Amino acid sequence: APPSPLQEPSNKRVKPLSRVTSLASLIPPVRATPLKRFSQTLQRSISFRSDSRPDLFSPRPWSRNMPPANTKRRDSKLWSETFDVCVSHMLTSKEIKRQEAIFELSQGEEDLIEDLKLAKKAYHDPMLKLSIMTEQELTQIFGTLDSLIPLHEDLLRRLQEVRKPDGSTEHVGHILVGWLPCLNSYDSYCSNQVAAKALLDHKKQDHRVQDFLQRCLESPFSRKLDLWNFLDIPRSRLVKYPLLLREILRHTPNDHPDQQHLEEAINIIQGIVAEINIKTGESECQYYKKRLIYLEEGQRDSLIDNSRVVCCHGELKNNRGVKLHVFLFEEVLVITRVITHNEQLCYQLYRQPIPVRELVLEDLQDGEVRLGGSIRGAFSNNERIKNFFRVSFKNGSQSQSHSLQANDSFNKQQWLNCIRQAKEKVTCAGKAGMLNSEARFLLSPNGSRVPQGETTLEQMDQSDCESDCSMDTSEISIDCERMEQTNSCENEKQIETNV
Repeated sequence: APPSPLQEPSNKRVKPLSRVTSLASLIPPVRATPLKRFSQTLQRSISFRSDSRPDLFSPRPWSRNMPPANTKRRDSKLWSETFDVCVSHMLTSKEIKRQEAIFELSQGEEDLIEDLKLAKKAYHDPMLKLSIMTEQELTQIFGTLDSLIPLHEDLLRRLQEVRKPDGSTEHVGHILVGWLPCLNSYDSYCSNQVAAKALLDHKKQDHRVQDFLQRCLESPFSRKLDLWNFLDIPRSRLVKYPLLLREILRHTPNDHPDQQHLEEAINIIQGIVAEINIKTGESECQYYKKRLIYLEEGQRDSLIDNSRVVCCHGELKNNRGVKLHVFLFEEVLVITRVITHNEQLCYQLYRQPIPVRELVLEDLQDGEVRLGGSIRGAFSNNERIKNFFRVSFKNGSQSQSHSLQANDSFNKQQWLNCIRQAKEKVTCAGKAGMLNSEARFLLSPNGSRVPQGETTLEQMDQSDCESDCSMDTSEISIDCERMEQTNSCENEKQIETNV
């Protein structure tokens, strides 16, 4: 019998219907980080909360509805496998490990150069040629990436020149000491990353941009890495150098000429990373300060204007379920709501800024908060009343109280730690200021206070023998992570900025 109009002929191959997948299945997952800490600026990729402003694009007709494949990484290559090592029986286990570590450094440079060139050839140039983005937009997103390629080509050339025919390398320390200072040029690239990521996320709402990036993502050359992964590779490489050099040093004999050079090289790269972290943090702070929108002039606060660092920031909810984006600067907590202004993601102040010095922090037990004015326990879903803490402030007629909910218990603890440390730092800085003020006076023999400028030489000599009670506040760290390790104001006195 002929087939029913509702049936397919039995000899026709039928493609099974795939389950409708969400947009998340088409794009590699990005781990949302409700709390972003300045101290991790270089330690991980800069990411923006996607849930505060979701991308408004939909799957394209040519996109395949298939689960995302795992990110493809390059196969790791070992020195002993790359070269026909016939002398392995003559080398100690420690020396073989040293050669492997040196080779890993060299191989990493090759991979980095390949990826940087790929980012320009497969992303930058086609988007410019096809007018998918303007030259100005691409310059903002890609920053000084082009200038980084020759730097790493230079190091790779130097490492290859000292490699012996059998593949082994005797000395690398002197090369690194001479080359590492050129990495200071990374400061402009890393400082630009916050603005670059924001612009890239905004441009993804353009369907032409999203179509192009999606095609690239599904192409073999991308190894399932998106454009931002490629743009973030230089930063991840930069923070890996100290680890690579320590590994080489760990397998270098104490009497080896490289020993001293490697120690010097590690000190150089640590200093460079620390300095770039400071500049990147300042750049991040300026970026967010420029995007704060004040509903009234009275909301402006000199504590915000004078801030140089965002200690942490991220999305929190209040007890009414309203999504807020909270910034903790060095001396002020700013609660905002995410809005779009002039096609830019901005942050409109939700309440008056709260000075950290006068902020009262409360850790709330699960179930302690009322949601939307309802009585505690009225909800069967206990998940809704977990992970809350409260910040409040009262100064004369001004008062505020906010019950804020973190994403999970770990995130809540991060917020609590950051706020406590900021309060501790401000308190210690205040005490230091008082001590510095007191240090302007010396006790005269009769017990009265005499300004330093009016003291006698004898009194000044005596004061030199006494302990100095002043504190150099410039030495106090702005690093939240280091502050976690301090338990008193004295410990914070000598903390160095190392983010």
